[in-house]
Amino acid sequence: MSGSLPESLLCFLQEAEGLKSVERTAWTSSGRRESTAEHSWRLALLAWALLDRYPRLDHAKVLALCLVHDLGERDCGDRSASDLPDPAAKRREEQACLRRLAALLPAPKGEELLALWEEYDAAATQEARLVKALDKAETILQHNQGQNPPDFDYDFNLDYGKAYFQGDLILEALRDALDRGTRRRMEEQQGMR
Repeated sequence: MSGSLPESLLCFLQEAEGLKSVERTAWTSSGRRESTAEHSWRLALLAWALLDRYPRLDHAKVLALCLVHDLGERDCGDRSASDLPDPAAKRREEQACLRRLAALLPAPKGEELLALWEEYDAAATQEARLVKALDKAETILQHNQGQNPPDFDYDFNLDYGKAYFQGDLILEALRDALDRGTRRRMEEQQGMR
C-alpha cells in the first residue's frame, strides 16, 4: 500500500464499489437482478437484528464477516450455488481479489480483511458459522420475495445450506419459516402453470 491513510481508504472503497455492479442469481421484489452489495447489506441487517440472541459472540466480528464475506466476488462475479461451480477454483479467484483489495489498505486492516474472509470461508468460528447460516437465509428470503422468472427452481431452496442451521434453535426456527415461504412460492408457481 502506498499513499496516505485517507487516499488508501478511498482507493479501497472505490474498488469495493464494484460489488454494487455484480449481479446475483436472485431478483428483487421490483423484478430486477439483485447485486452482491445489496445481499451483503441485508445479510448485515439480518445479523444485527439477531445478535442480541447471541450474547457470547463477538458482535463486531459478525457484522464485519457479513460485510466482507462476498467481497471476493468483486472481480470474478457471483455464481449460483445451484450451478455447482468448482469450489476450489471459485475460492482461488475470490482469494486473489481479496489479496488485491487488501493490498490497498494499511497493513493491519489489509491483514484483518484477509483473516476475516478466511475465517468465513472455513466456517472456522461460531461467528463465521452463524454468518454462513444467515447468508443462506438471506438468499432464500430473497428468492421467496423476489419477482423471479417463471422457471425459477424453488425446490433448490429446501436443501440449500441446511446443515448450517442444525443444532441452533433460533436458526432452526428461522429455517422453518423460510421453508414455509418457499413452499408457498412453489404452490403459487404451480398454480400459474
